[in-house]
Amino acid sequence: MISFEPEKMWAQLRLHEGERLKPYVDTVGKVTIGVGRNLTDRGIRPDEAELMLRNDILEACDELDALFPAWRSLTAARQRVLIDMMFNLGRARLSKFERFLAAIKSADWPGASAEMLNSKWAEQVGARAQTLARMMVEG
Repeated sequence: MISFEPEKMWAQLRLHEGERLKPYVDTVGKVTIGVGRNLTDRGIRPDEAELMLRNDILEACDELDALFPAWRSLTAARQRVLIDMMFNLGRARLSKFERFLAAIKSADWPGASAEMLNSKWAEQVGARAQTLARMMVEG
């Protein structure tokens, strides 16, 4: 059996394909990412989607630690609400929900829920906001 020497193969493909961490359109019009991954034709595998989701959740938790450290003392359901919102909105936009965060700090769950629903975000995400607002109240 002949070995293609994986490390050399990775280096060779990186040299020939380049490596880009954001999607781009290649020379034949295909959306591509990483080291020549053709997203247009191939997409990603379920295990790759799972890895990205896990990494994104960890990043959302890190961002919540920086924005609102007290989130870790909440019930699991309320923690999931905040992770979901951070995942969707990002830190810059979630940080603008000042009355929402203040309501959480004072354990005003109906108030926090109302602030969630009284936002442009709620209009944009529809049923998602309704579900998360209910979780916030019920804990």
